[in-house]
Amino acid sequence: MFQALSAYNHLLLTEGQREGIGVVLVSPRNPLNIGAVARAMANFGFARLAVVAPFEAHWREARSAVGAPELLQIAREAATPGEAVADCTLVVGTGTLTYRKPEQRVVALPELGPLVERELAGGGRVAMVFGPEKHGLTRGDLEFCHLLVEIPTDKRQPSMNLGQAVAVCLYELACRGAGTAELAADAGRRSATSGDLELLAGVVEEAMVAAEYSPELMREANRHDLRVLLRRLGPSARDARRILGLFRRILWRMRRDG
Repeated sequence: MFQALSAYNHLLLTEGQREGIGVVLVSPRNPLNIGAVARAMANFGFARLAVVAPFEAHWREARSAVGAPELLQIAREAATPGEAVADCTLVVGTGTLTYRKPEQRVVALPELGPLVERELAGGGRVAMVFGPEKHGLTRGDLEFCHLLVEIPTDKRQPSMNLGQAVAVCLYELACRGAGTAELAADAGRRSATSGDLELLAGVVEEAMVAAEYSPELMREANRHDLRVLLRRLGPSARDARRILGLFRRILWRMRRDG
């Protein structure tokens, strides 16, 4: 049995690849679910966990993190989803399409592995984002995501327990990659991080306000559309810097000319 297990483990992503993938839990309510997530992460060799605005203050003490209590101790706590994924170049939201019309590209779970491995081959970092147990990720949470992945479930029971959902997704990522050999051609292109895109969106929004692009009551909707659009376009880090410089120049000229 142990011999077979050892032979199977060579199919998993390398340790370096797994270090480039993190799990983000947005507003989880039950510490036991957070512990179950930590256990699932440890099962597949993942260690980067971020918890956004947890409902319970003592979530690090969850007893359900069997074999992974240290993972909870080193987990990062963030105030917002944007803060939790700022250093990531590919942010994948999870959920069901039963009650929502997605604004992001939707990817079937079995297709996710090659996309993630391609991003890692280019030097990027990936975040898998999971929403609260009751309603999942909101429209506001998803505006930080490049993709939306749906776990295929029976329509009579479309939602999954948080720990189970994380385990299923991490299994797919750990075992279903495309192989680094065929991805070498993409290794020279580094995608802009979510933090880069937030900075760019902020400057574009400033230019829109300075130009009186739309009424003030539309600013929140414009901000949402900008975030979604930039992640859909997926610019490289270099292109994002160029566009940022362009809009800063435009904004400077507008302010100088009154």
